[in-house]
Order: sequence, then C-alpha cells, then structure tokens
Amino acid sequence: MAEHLVTPWEVKGDIDYEKLVKEFGVEKISDKLLERIQKHTKEIHFMLRRKVFFSHRDLKWLLDEYEKGNKFFLYTGRAPSGPIHLGHLLPWIMCKWLQDKFDVEMWFQFPNEEKFLFKKELSFEKAQEALNENILDVIALGFDPKKTHFLIDTKHADLFYEHACKVAKKITFNMVKASFGLDDSTNIGAIFYTSMQAVPAFLPSVLKGKNIPCLIPLGVDQDPHFRLTRDIMPKLGYYKPSIIHSMFLPPLSGVEGKTSSSSSDKNVILTTDSPKEVKNKINKYAFSGGQPTLEEHRKKGGNPDIDVCFQYLRMLLEEDDKKLEQIYKDYKSGKLLTGELKKYTIDKINEFLKKHQEKREKAKKKINDFIYKK
Repeated sequence: MAEHLVTPWEVKGDIDYEKLVKEFGVEKISDKLLERIQKHTKEIHFMLRRKVFFSHRDLKWLLDEYEKGNKFFLYTGRAPSGPIHLGHLLPWIMCKWLQDKFDVEMWFQFPNEEKFLFKKELSFEKAQEALNENILDVIALGFDPKKTHFLIDTKHADLFYEHACKVAKKITFNMVKASFGLDDSTNIGAIFYTSMQAVPAFLPSVLKGKNIPCLIPLGVDQDPHFRLTRDIMPKLGYYKPSIIHSMFLPPLSGVEGKTSSSSSDKNVILTTDSPKEVKNKINKYAFSGGQPTLEEHRKKGGNPDIDVCFQYLRMLLEEDDKKLEQIYKDYKSGKLLTGELKKYTIDKINEFLKKHQEKREKAKKKINDFIYKK
C-alpha cells in the first residue's frame, strides 16, 4: 500500500481517511450531528448520509450558534488553473444544499493568483482564462445570486489587502513551512498566499460589523490552509471557522489520490465533455471491479468498493439509496455485469451534464450578478 500524501497542492498514494482523521486532528461527522442538522433541514443530503463528507471541525459549535439565532455564512472557493471536472463539484453541491436549507449567504473566493504562484508552468494569463470558465460552472449549479458573492483576489485586492496584512503579521515563515512543506527556494508570493485565503473566513464579519460564524465545506486536502486560519482568527477578534471535509472523487484510472485539473483528460470527466467523450472515457479508462471474464464475473461477482463507476454513483450521481443498494448487491453477486454498470453510469453522467451545460451557457449572462460590488 502506497503511503499517502495529502497537501493543498498534491494528493497521491492510497488515501486512508481513518488515518487522515487522526493526522489532521479532526472529528468524524457523527449520526448525532446529522440528526441535529436534520432538525433544521428536514432531510439529510445523500453526501452526508453516505459519509462522502466525513469529518469536521467545530460543527457542533456552529449548530449551537445557529440555534441561538446567530446565523452562519458559507465560504468555499476555487483556485483557477484549468477546466472543472466532476470531482470539483462535491463541495459546491453541498454549499448549494446548505444555502437552500439554512437560507444563508455564500462567499465564493476565486484566488486567481494561487496556482500561478505555485505552478511554475502556469502563466497568469492562462489562470485568468481558467477563471472566466470556472465561474460559469459555479453559477450553473443554481446558487441564489442575491445571497452569493464572488470574490476574485486580484479584482478585490483593495478589499482583501488590509486584512491579509493583519493575518500575515500573525504567521511566521516557520509556520507556513511546517503546514505546507515550503522551503527557502519558495517564492515569496506563495509564502504570503495563505493570508489571502484566510480573509473570506471573516470578511463578512468585518463588513457587517459583527461576529458571524463561518462554515467552510472543502476537500480534505485544503484543510492545512485553514488550520493556520483557525489559529489566527481569534487573535484578530473573530470566530474560528467551522469546516466539513469531503472525500476525493477518484480518477477514472482508479489510482489512489484524487481527480485533478492537471490529470490527463482521459483520467477525468470534465463538465464540458460531450456525451461521446463521456462514453469513450468510461468504457476505455474507468477502472473496473469486475472479473476478467464474463463466466468468472457471473460466478464470483464484482467488487463495487473498488469500481470507479460505482464510486461515481455513490458519491455524486445516484441520489436514491435503494437504487444504489440494489446496484451494489447485483454487482457483487454477478447479476450486474461491468458493461451494464458502465452504461448506467454513462447515462447518469450525460443526464447530469446535459442540464449542467445548458445552465452553464445561460450563466454567461449572469456573471455580473454574482461578482461582489464594493
């Protein structure tokens, strides 16, 4: 088993989520916490039921505050570097659900300088092109423009900079080196960057002149940024942000890690893929938990726990628990064949993308509605 590596910029190896909980010092999202959420939402999102969002920091405290009448806001983001794939959508879909169910504002940060600073091969111009495209994918998910505010680091630099400086003064080089594995050859922009990412976690409190709780749904690899943020915010007079962490949607190859914008196109499903591209990618590249031959599969059954198509259904595409359970049983028994599972997954992806791409096209006329106006 390959030792896993999980940082904000690189995820590889065999991801052991139990081990990550201990390494990162986070707590599992318990059934008791889900029951508390359900009191307010009347239902539980399938990603929470299935532990796709599996751990948290201070979720209990956030619910305590909410029940006292201190409504939280949501914060998440996307550092543009390339196209959006299905794995990016997990925290954003959760944000949309939370926004609807709790009737709260969302602040979405586009740090359009981050990947430029951390990737030697990425030009600022390419990052900007990715930003313009990525914005469309977020809008297409259906956020309420009256309660959703896009923050673009370079566009809103005057809004960020004063507060980023206050954060930066509390962070030493040793702290960022320890958190992110930086060294003496790291450019100074990358060293400063986490100060910018911390700001949206308390910016609404600054703008509204009162302390407001913050909830950040994110991929667990982004947690190191916010460990520093959580240490520093009380020193500036603000609440620590609460966090819920999602698992990684696996790449099509089934190689452990997560889907990545830097992966080859054949290893990910992009939100802009055509039905034909989806079909070809799933049929050619999606790792199967099936047996080598039809006869063996009928006799021994497949392994849905390692099958990429099943994981895509479980984590993103199949909301019906009973349907998912039936697929699991049929595949494991050998009744459902690999080709049939792939076809079902292809149909589900294309059904999702057809709607998403229509909304994405319409989003081009809505961008200005979401950009925060100072």
